[in-house]
This record gives sequence, C-alpha cells and structure tokens, in this order.
Amino acid sequence: MTEEQNPIKKPSLFWLMTEASRAVFEYGTFFPYNFLKKQEETGDGHAVLVLPGFMATDVSTQPLRRFLKKIGYQSYGWDIGRNYANEDYVDLLLEKVEDIYKVSGEPISIIGWSLGGVFARQIAKKRPHLIRQIITLGSPFRGINLPNNAAWIYKFITNGKSAQDIDPLLLNDIPNPAPVPTTAIYSKEDGVVPWQTCMEQQESNIHQNVQVRGSHFGLGVNPSVLEIIADRLQYSEAIWAPFSPETRIQEMMFYPSM
Repeated sequence: MTEEQNPIKKPSLFWLMTEASRAVFEYGTFFPYNFLKKQEETGDGHAVLVLPGFMATDVSTQPLRRFLKKIGYQSYGWDIGRNYANEDYVDLLLEKVEDIYKVSGEPISIIGWSLGGVFARQIAKKRPHLIRQIITLGSPFRGINLPNNAAWIYKFITNGKSAQDIDPLLLNDIPNPAPVPTTAIYSKEDGVVPWQTCMEQQESNIHQNVQVRGSHFGLGVNPSVLEIIADRLQYSEAIWAPFSPETRIQEMMFYPSM
C-alpha cells in the first residue's frame, strides 16, 4: 500500500500524552544499564558528534555523550545553543565537522536526535568524505512538512512560518539518503513525529531502518537504542554490516522490526 493510499497522520493523542512519563521511565532504566556497561570499552576512539532535537540543547544529549566517552569514543556536543531549526546551522555544523576532522585526522560519526538527525544527513551529503556514518533517532527526514505534534511549536518560534517557508531545494533534498552508512532508528510509539517519516524509503547495503520500543523524548537514553549505537559505531564503511540483535529474545522484546 502506498503512502497516497494510506496517508501518514500525526501520532495519536495517547502516545503524545504519555510521552513525558514514558521518557522518565526510560531515563530511569538508563542508570542501571550504564552501570552494567561500565567495564565495557569497545570503541576505537574516533570522534562522534551528537546533535540535539528541536528546541533542545546539548544538555539533553549529556547522558548519551557521557555514555559514548565511557565506551571509548571522543564525544562532542554541537555547541550552538538551543535548536531553533535554523537553516544556517548547516553551515555552522560543516565548520565544526571540518574542525573536528582536522584534530582527529579521520572521518567522524554523527548521531542526530529528531531534528538533529535531519541536519546530520544534510552534513553528510555535503561532506561525505568527512563522515564515517550517521545514526538518526526519531528523525522525520521523510516528512519534515507533514502533520506532527511539534508543528505548533515550530510555527510559534518562527513567527508563524511553516516548513513550506524553508528553501524548497533544501526541503526536496531532505528525504534523499546520505551517501554514507546510515542507521535510522524509529519507534511506532513515538508521540511527536509519525514513525513512517523516520525511515529510509529504501534500505540498501549501507542504509538500515531499525524499530525500537519507546518514546520520542526518551530515545537518547533508551537502553535498546544505546545497544544499537554501541554496535554501529564499531563499523566503518569498509566493513559495515546491518544491525542484528544478539538473541531471539532481544529481537522479540526490543527490536520488533528485525
């Protein structure tokens, strides 16, 4: 069934109203998971840039960045302040990526949460030789202008402008995949953006969609998401392979799309 035959709708009121409580629960599970991971340092030390979601700052990604450092990566925040969905962020982030690359001397990975993932993909399209891989967390790159439960915030912050006011060339390019390994993580229980818009339209040998269970606001601390991130960051494009849960039980409980 095509999207025209089954139009994408914004998430249900139930998932929206329970977002906060579910995110708090996920944050609570982060601490025991993080403790159990304290002896594991599997990373190769390459740089990982983490981009926050709409209206969020680097504070929201602190737990994730600390986790990345603990398992053996150089972790960076975006250092721009609050994410107001400004198109100019792309140029600022390109400069940051180039600066990190000069220091590290090797391609970097980018993790983008929600709108941060949209920016991550655009950066990778402009500087693919600097990017090792992209991981998006609930990022609506296939429907930035479709109905979602954050649209009213966007219009308020931008004085009534909508996604249609964005540069049309940029808007048309956003759904296109980046030419680097990409893992698109999404949840059908997302109460903020339609889960269908957070998936690559077509998977390939370097593009994979992975479904998890959880809220939109809790994706950055959700243990099942952290498991994917820890697994993915070990791969470069030369050896990249799709994510696969270690056990059948994990698959059934946490990764229903597998």
